[in-house]
Amino acid sequence: VQLQASGGGLVQAGGSLRLSCAASGRTFNSLNMGWFRQAPGKEREFVAAFRRGGVAFYYSDSVKGRFTVSRDSAKNTAHLQMNSLKPEDTALYYCAAGTTQITSTIRNPLAYSYWGQGTLVTVSS
Repeated sequence: VQLQASGGGLVQAGGSLRLSCAASGRTFNSLNMGWFRQAPGKEREFVAAFRRGGVAFYYSDSVKGRFTVSRDSAKNTAHLQMNSLKPEDTALYYCAAGTTQITSTIRNPLAYSYWGQGTLVTVSS
């Protein structure tokens, strides 16, 4: 599975961005898809995810209500819609894919076998 993330950029606080993650080699229907981010000097942290089949969605407390994860099965692409962005959302954002069936691990980066290259989101105050 190869993942290609895109859509990052510079935006003012309160603005919006939509990240995309295009997958090849396997369909999203058979994969859990996650979004993670890593700010300078910090560890990689979970942002959002959906389980294979797209029937369950998960968000970190810091983005709940502002970010929405979705998928376009026809294009084998996942999206992360980010609204009401804050300077603390500034980070390199990664999409990831995995096959774990253990729900409790959906927020753990170790549960994902495939990673995109990251796309930079910068939110100015």
